Order: sequence, then structure tokens, then C-alpha cells
Amino acid sequence: MSKRNKNLLIILLIALAILAFFWFTREKPGTLAPGETPSTNFWSQFNPFKPSTPTPGAPAEPGDTTDIPTAGEDQELRLRRVSNMPVAGYTVYQKERYVEVPPPLITAEGGTPPKAVAPPETEFAPTLRYVARATGNIYQTFVDIIDERKFTGTLVPKVYEAYFGNKGEAVIMRRLKVDERTIETFAGALPKELLGGDTSENNEVGGTFLPDNITDMSVSSDGSKIFYLYNQGESVIGTTSGVLGDKKVQVFDSPFSEWLTSWPSAKMIVLTTKPSGNIPGYLYALNPDTKSLAKILGGINGLTAIGSPSGKLILYGDSSLSLNIYDLETRSSLALGARTLPEKCVWNKGSTAIYCAVPKSAPGAFYPDSWYRGEVSFNDDIWKIDVETGSGAIILEPTRAPGGVVVDGIKPSLDENESYLFFVNKSDSYLWEIKL
Repeated sequence: MSKRNKNLLIILLIALAILAFFWFTREKPGTLAPGETPSTNFWSQFNPFKPSTPTPGAPAEPGDTTDIPTAGEDQELRLRRVSNMPVAGYTVYQKERYVEVPPPLITAEGGTPPKAVAPPETEFAPTLRYVARATGNIYQTFVDIIDERKFTGTLVPKVYEAYFGNKGEAVIMRRLKVDERTIETFAGALPKELLGGDTSENNEVGGTFLPDNITDMSVSSDGSKIFYLYNQGESVIGTTSGVLGDKKVQVFDSPFSEWLTSWPSAKMIVLTTKPSGNIPGYLYALNPDTKSLAKILGGINGLTAIGSPSGKLILYGDSSLSLNIYDLETRSSLALGARTLPEKCVWNKGSTAIYCAVPKSAPGAFYPDSWYRGEVSFNDDIWKIDVETGSGAIILEPTRAPGGVVVDGIKPSLDENESYLFFVNKSDSYLWEIKL
């Protein structure tokens, strides 16, 4: 055999040996060594074309967090900011909506066709409606599904205070006129909504103006009437009317002009002298039907108070921020353990408990004056307090909730079923809700 043929034979044998080696060591479909995965097969480590994503069912590579839940993802978010702007006031009411139901099943071709679809079911759900401070535009959203939608386009700049009545269908806005001294109060009716028709955002608000320089006002517990005070000569006059200013009746007059009011029950309007930490305060109960006025409390520095829906109890506080319950029938007081201001609290419907924004600690200051003037602010926890026993418990610490925030809560309220608590944060005037 020539040398040339020997070389060719050697090359051929080497080539056959290499082919045989790859034939017997190749990766067979569906067959892996024990404990081996496609990404750990020895030869695959040198394969520049190996898949960049793991085979389904294979362990994720380091850094792959596609299916790893984030911290708190499975926790229920109880504290939520509702508004995307500072608000002047808000209300919660029941609104009808369609119930979300899954679509009917489609039968296979040739099968029995589905039955006729029944008319969609509806339900009444708690809904928030609120006034933007900057523009006076009204926004709304369902409580359980936060989806802020503009409802009115009527421009009322710089609204400092707003109230709602008639189950959210009337609004009262208060602001200063251009002279920066005269208080203007506008009462307007809101258009009714069509079921399922939540798309309009430029509804107009038509209404009337109440007397200038109303010093204080409150809405009745059922939302059908208002009570307001204004100066006339040397006296202050108290008038009740419908929420749009109709059916006016004078029910109160006094030579003293500095009053705060609330209307917690049908037959009791609460009038409290404007509080200061170094001045004794007084509280009176006015019956709007008989126009009778009765002194309830007096001689308490820094006195502030809110009445119960039953009309039988008064929650009041003093310059030390101590909370107390006064029983109008027994004429006795019960001291509560929490230290806060009554305007940071709301009664439940049964008048058996209160929900309060309670400061973790109160810095040394002159109360309530320093807090009213914004010289001090609070970092509140949310408490529920039994007014019969005086015992209470923290139901939420906002700073420790997911997305925690420092809360100085004011204007608290509950929905009809007492499933949610709402409040405005005094530090920025944004509206918040807590699922109870």
C-alpha cells in the first residue's frame, strides 16, 4: 500500500471514530441522566445555541422573579388614598350599579344553544363624591373599586369648604369673594345619573346663593336640611332650610356671635362656643322644631364636642385633649382613655362606639389653638372605642400599613354598612379610606 493510501485510510478511520463517538453520546429525546436537566447536560454547557429560557418545569435561573410574589402582594390593602387632589368636602352615599357576572358558556358546535339571557342584575354600592378645592369640580368613585371620574365641569375656584345633602344630589360650596373678606355660599342641585351612564364629566351645577358671610353651617343627619348662622345687626341669626336654601325658618338668635354647630340627630342641633385653651367653653342643645335651647356643658377650657345619632350622648374634649362621654339622660360623664379632639372622631349608627384618629403622642402646645393654626400636627393611629365601657383598641396604624403614610385625620365618616371609614388628611387635604 502506498504511503498516500495509508494516510487516507488513517484519516478515514479517525473520522469514523469521531462519528461513532457522537452517535453513541448524543442526547436522545425525552432521555436525561438521573438528576440532569436540559440546562445541566454536560455538552450543553459548550453549546452556544442553547435556549435562553428554562424548559417548562425546570428550576428558574437566578434573577428570574417572574412568579415570585412581591412583599405584601397577598395582603389586603386596607388603607387607600381616594382623591388625586386636595378636597374641600365629601360625602358617601349608595349608588346603583350593574352586578358583574361571568359571560354565559358557549356550547360546542351543534350542541344545545344557551338559554335567553336574563336582564342584568343590579346592586347598591357605597360611592364617594367630593369637591376639588382648586376648581370646585366634583369627582366620584365607587368605594370598593377606586376609579376617580370627573362628574361636573362648573368652575368654582378656591372652594375652602363643601357639604353634600339629599343623598349626594345637592352640594354647598363656600369660598371667599375676590375682596378676600366676604364669605360666599353657593347651594346647587346635581344632575341625576343614568344607570350605567358614568361617562359624562362636564355636568353643570345650577343653584342659588345663600346670604353672604355665613359664619358656620351644618347639614342635618338625614341630609335633607341645613342650619346656618349669619350676623344681623348686633345679633347672630340661626336659620334652617332645605339644602338648596328653600323653606327658611329662623330658629335661633343670640347676642354672642362665635359659634360652631353640628346637627347629629333630628331634634338636636349642637351649638358650641368657639374653643380656645384659655377660655371656658359652653355647649347648648337646640331643638329645631320647638326652638327651645338648653345648656348642656359649661366652664370647660378648649371645649369641643360632637353629638351622637341617638341624640342622647355628647362626645366632648378639653384643652388637655381628654375625651369624655356625657349622657344627657343621667347627666353623668365617662372619661375615655384616648387623647384626641372630638372633630377627629365619628359615631357609629347605634351610638355605641366611636372611630377616632388618635395621635401617637401630642407635642407640648396650647390646645386646641395651636393645632387649628397649623403650628402642630399629629401622627395618628385609628381607634375604635366602646362608649359604654370606655375600652378601645387600635384598628390601624397608617404608618405601618403597606405604602404607609403619616395621617392627621379630620372629617371622618362611615358608609351605611359601616364597612369603610373615610377621612381627610389635614396635612394635604387628600381623601382616604380604610376598609374595616
